[in-house]
Amino acid sequence: MLAFLSSGVAAWVAVSAAVAAGVSLVLAAWFATRIRSIRAGQKVLLGGGKGDLIDFAVSLQARIDDLHRAVDEVAAGLSRVDRRVDGSLSNVAVLRYDAYEDTGGQLSASVALLDGARTGLVLTAIQGRDHARIYVKKLDHGRATIALSPEEIEAVERAMTP
Repeated sequence: MLAFLSSGVAAWVAVSAAVAAGVSLVLAAWFATRIRSIRAGQKVLLGGGKGDLIDFAVSLQARIDDLHRAVDEVAAGLSRVDRRVDGSLSNVAVLRYDAYEDTGGQLSASVALLDGARTGLVLTAIQGRDHARIYVKKLDHGRATIALSPEEIEAVERAMTP
């Protein structure tokens, strides 16, 4: 086949083939280096496992789904705790005062025991010289079933002030 080619043309074909082979070797070496660095990155990402990226992504998605379920459980638990805290008697205040002008020592007192919605009770002890009285008044969302005295109103306001 090369018999009809002149020796000069054959030399150029040989040189071109040699250059193409050299370029191919350089490209092959460059690709091998590039692939080696990509595989090293995959080992870091996969933790040295033998699975491929798709298996890794599937396992990651499963772990993310587990985390979402755990977060939902924690949120539900927190909601239950919030409801319990809101319903507990968490706002308390004691107001001491003199109920009568002829007494001293602030022996009378009003105690407000309320939850976060201003529901609870106000307990008042009125101390006079010769008598003592105790009153209990219920509050439902800030509304008393029996009218509150100014001291009881102040006790409620103190209890609800952070």
